[in-house]
This record gives sequence, structure tokens and C-alpha cells, in this order.
Amino acid sequence: MTGPIMPGETHRAEGKQITIDPITRLEGHGKIEIFLNDDGNVANTYFQIPELRGFEKFCIGRPVEELARLTPRLCGVCPGAHHIASAKALDAVFDTTPTDTAVHLRRLFYEAHYIHSHIAHFFALAAPDYVLGPGAPKEARNVLGVVEAVGLEIGGAVLKARSQAQWIQELLGGKATHPVNGLPGGVSRGMDEEEWEKVKGIAHDLLEFSKFSLENVLYPIVLENEDYLNVITDKDLYYHETYYMGMVDKDMKVDFYDGTVRVVDPSGKEFANFHPDDYLEHIAEHVEPWSYLKFPFLKKKGWTGFNDGPDSGEMRAAPLARLNVAEGMTTPLAQKEFEKFFKTLGRPAHHTLAMHWARIVELLNSAEHLVELAESDKCLDKDLRAPLGEPGEGIGILEAPRGTLIHHYWADSEGMTTDLNLIVATAHNNAAICMGTKKVAQALIKDWQVNDGLLNMVEMCFRAYDPCFACATHNVPGHLPLQVNIRRPDGSVHRTLGHDGGL
Repeated sequence: MTGPIMPGETHRAEGKQITIDPITRLEGHGKIEIFLNDDGNVANTYFQIPELRGFEKFCIGRPVEELARLTPRLCGVCPGAHHIASAKALDAVFDTTPTDTAVHLRRLFYEAHYIHSHIAHFFALAAPDYVLGPGAPKEARNVLGVVEAVGLEIGGAVLKARSQAQWIQELLGGKATHPVNGLPGGVSRGMDEEEWEKVKGIAHDLLEFSKFSLENVLYPIVLENEDYLNVITDKDLYYHETYYMGMVDKDMKVDFYDGTVRVVDPSGKEFANFHPDDYLEHIAEHVEPWSYLKFPFLKKKGWTGFNDGPDSGEMRAAPLARLNVAEGMTTPLAQKEFEKFFKTLGRPAHHTLAMHWARIVELLNSAEHLVELAESDKCLDKDLRAPLGEPGEGIGILEAPRGTLIHHYWADSEGMTTDLNLIVATAHNNAAICMGTKKVAQALIKDWQVNDGLLNMVEMCFRAYDPCFACATHNVPGHLPLQVNIRRPDGSVHRTLGHDGGL
């Protein structure tokens, strides 16, 4: 079923610069600039994000309680993560602890969001690369091509499962795409018995779909394909030994909603384990002039440039990182897959394309947890909201599908937003994406030879992270740092334009 892994016949690159613009199958906008040397080999690669969203600025001056409704509009793909992170930050702003019922319903909503998001990425955005193969014609590398390859039964099951997960999000979130149910101290509504019965039925359906995805797609199409497994494990392609970051519970197991933030070094040894309120002691942000997307790094290591290894300050988030920092999963079926994952790849696993495998382990974990939550009669409790204190400062951190997500708010005594800091999951992976695209380009583009399939393999590096660049572009210095270089035919810079130079 899988198409060609390594693309075939190449052609000579035209000039010393190769541009992939726009990059495809992601949330947001981006481009990749590849520069060749005099021998036709890759000298450098720039992964650029040319869009700016600016939510950190225009949310200032709004009632802080509105941020749980404003920040989800960063994106139509991961609004659930922003909504719940914002609700958690508002709990802290108003010095309140949400009721047990509210936490239960938030978690139920959030597991449905995880399922919906992971299905979208695995089957719609990533699947063309491993079902059809990166060397397949680009006009076929899309969701319709995948459905044609895997058949209507699998395609129909995917659409049904996404629709069911979306229904739970709409029920508990108040809206299908941009949820409104989360409030400081709790949630605005629960569910009735009829809705509860439907949620229970859907939860069991989604668990069956998750097992179906393992048995009918991940194993037979991907992991049992020796050629594809060789690409995943090839250390000259999609491989970086970095630090990893993710949330864990008190037993050091994966927790998407709450816990402490754990960081392990490239050998798997714990480097840090901190409470969300202490994130500024551990994480700082770097800015480059050629991208609107910031580069978070480990403060105690410092910004060391685009390199990996134990002396680097670079870290990765997202599914691979969450598995690497944890000692296990919280549900039995996912735990079995967790063990199989590391038995195959070693621990920690540094293989970028293994993100897709880790994503399915998490899909199974979310589905199992969804069943547990849905079966509890706590779903019908009416104790939905706790009393609020006076407004102040608050931090909310959780694991978005794409990695650790941080919302930090400041409010005055009137409850108006005076400042906010958003470190979005995709940003944590930005430096690794830049390193990865360069490494793949240098490995595959040689002696002026290039083709569409090779360029798609460069894109596969960023695609593994399921990045959301619409969410991630926020500005630290207070001005637009992006610069535009006008180059001569030989590649040298003739003139640089930017915010200080007349753009």
C-alpha cells in the first residue's frame, strides 16, 4: 500500500537558492530557503515564519476573564488547548481552585480535543507521506489520495471518529471550534442524563477506533514497512539528541491537563522538574531577525545556537518529548504501546519521525481515559464553580497536542489585563525544526540534484511536530524584528530592509 520511500529521478537545481513556499500540510504559514554552495551542496537552510499574530499585545486592556474566549481564536485547530490553558491561568489570576466536578468536565472535554487533534494530524496531514510515500506525485499527496489508498472503510471510520470527538467538544465547550465553557473557578455548564449516555457511547466508540488505528494503519502500513522504518531510524536524516520537556503527574506518568513540568537531558536523565509557577526560572526566549517565531531555550544552559547535544540549550516538546520525560502512561493499553515504543527505538528516543508513533500511543491513552471519565457519575454533578478572589497574576500550563503550552496573565485590581505572555507549544520545537530541516536538506540534496520528492522529505521534518505557526507567532522586543535581505546573483547581501531600515 505504501508508495516509494526515497524519491527517484532528480533534476539540476536552477541557481543557488531553492525556496519551498508555501510549506504544506500544517497550521499557519511558513517557508524554507535552501542555499547551495559552489559544488551544488546545501550550505545553509532557513526555516522562516513570516506571519505575526500579536495576541500578546492586543489582549492588553481587555477584561482578563475574556482571555479564555479570545486566546482560542489564535487558531481553529487547537482552540481547545488555549481555552483550557487560559481557564487554568484565570483560576490562578482570581486565586481560586476549581471544583472537582469542573476539573472532571474540563478533562473530559480535553481528552476529546486530543483525540480530535491527533486524528487530524495523523490521518490528514502526515498520512500522505507514509501511506502514499514521499516520492508519490505531489497532486496525490493529500487526504483524498490517502482515502483512495486505504479504502473507504478506513476513510469513513476516520471521519466518523473526528465527528464524534468534535461533538463532545461542542457539547462541553459550548461551541464546536472556539469553546466558551471554561470560566475562572470552573465551567459554565455540565450535562444532563441524555447527553451523558451519548457521551459514554461515543467514548467507547473512540476507544475502538484508537485500537483500530493501531491494528489497521500504524502497524501494517508504517511500522511493518521495512523501508519506512529504516527512514525513521536513520541517524543521518531525522535524528537529534536534544533535551525534552513535558508534564507529568506525581507518579511521573504522562498528564495532559496538570502536574509538574519535567525536563530530561539527551541521555534521559532528569534535568529539571518544576511547578508551572516557576517556569520563568527555567525557560527563556531568543529572537532571530529572519522569523517572527521565537526560540525558547533552557535558561540554565543558555542560548547556544542551532545545535544539539548535552551542552545545547535546545529542547523539544510534543508527543515524542512527553513519552521521553515520563515513566509510563496512565492507562493499560497505552502503557503496553509505550513499552513497545521504547523497546524498538531505545530510551530516550531521538527519532523525529517517531513523533507519529508517539501520537498514536497518546491517542489510545486519551481514548482510554475518556472512557474512564465518561463512565463516572461525576459527569452529572452540579457543583460547577468555586468562589473567586481578587484579581492579580496567574499562570496556566498544560500539554497541548503539540507540546507544553504556557499562558501567563497579569490583571489590575479592576480585573483588566495589563500584560500577558504566551509561550505556545510549537515555539519550543522551533530550533529543532530549523536544525532538522537543514540536516535533511544537507543529506538529500547533493551535486545540484533535486526533485519534488526530496523537498517533500525536507518538509516531513517540520510536519512530524504537527506545528501550529498561527498560534506561535508572538513578539518579545515590542517591535517587528523581521528583516528582508536583497541578494546579488552570487548570493551576497546587497541591502537589508527592516523596521529600522524603511520597510
